[in-house]
Formats: sequence, structure tokens, C-alpha cells
Amino acid sequence: MKSKLVVFILFAFVVSISAQEVNVPVKVKDAFAKMHPTAKDVKWGKEGKKEFEAEFKENGIATSLVFNREGKLLETETVIKVTELPKGAAEYVAKTHSGYTISEAAKIVNAKKMITYEAEVTKGKEKKDLFFTVDGKPIVKKETHDNDEEKGENAPKHK
Repeated sequence: MKSKLVVFILFAFVVSISAQEVNVPVKVKDAFAKMHPTAKDVKWGKEGKKEFEAEFKENGIATSLVFNREGKLLETETVIKVTELPKGAAEYVAKTHSGYTISEAAKIVNAKKMITYEAEVTKGKEKKDLFFTVDGKPIVKKETHDNDEEKGENAPKHK
């Protein structure tokens, strides 16, 4: 009886994993392949309800691209060093988020070539994403926690 239960649990696990696969439109995959023909180990996911995200490393740099269903590039996010955030970002975090440290940083370029920066700040297990202009000014918006995405009035919009 126990072996049947184990087999059933394993089967349910495999089915749940395969159900999470993302069906990426051919136009999206073709657009990505034209931009990054040598990219390996691309992980595809959904970004919102209508967009697709490709995560990969190129030249050792973690990058993600967001496309619409037609294969139009909407956003590029590239991991950067925390020290590459615009001047003022670290001071803002220290002043407004006591006890938090900047754990990750990224440069985001939208389809209109507007650049913003993202700083993931952590305090213990709590995480927040903060966004900044190229001048290092915070983009005012509601805060998000953990894996939620934060969007504000000055943030690049792709959803």
C-alpha cells in the first residue's frame, strides 16, 4: 500500500511540474533567437498574463528579456553590481529603509530606451524591490515584498 502511495505522489509531482511549462509563441522564440543566437539554457516564464520572459546568462551576465505575444521586445533587465546603481540610491535606502541592505541590483531598459534601476533590499527574510531613475532619484510607488513586482508612475510599463 505504501509503495502505491509513493508512486502516486511521484506521479502527481511530475504532472504538476509539466503543467507549469510555458507555451511560448513561435514569434517570441524567433525574436529572441535573432537577438541572442548563442544563448544557452534559456528559461522561459510568463510575465503577467500576456507577456513572456526569457532568462539566461550571456558572457556570465544574468539577463532577462520580456516580449509581448507578437515577439516585440518590451524590456531588458541586466544584473549589475550594487556599486553600479546611480549615485543617491544607496543613500536613499540607508535613509528610508533602516536595517535593510541592498542585496541585488539591475539595470532595466524598456522598449522606448528609458532606463531605470532596480535595487532589491533585504532585512532578514524580508525583501523589497525599489526603483530609481538614472539620476538616482527614487521612483515613488507602492512597495512590494518578496517576488511581487513593483510598478509606479515613473516606472517603465510593460504590463
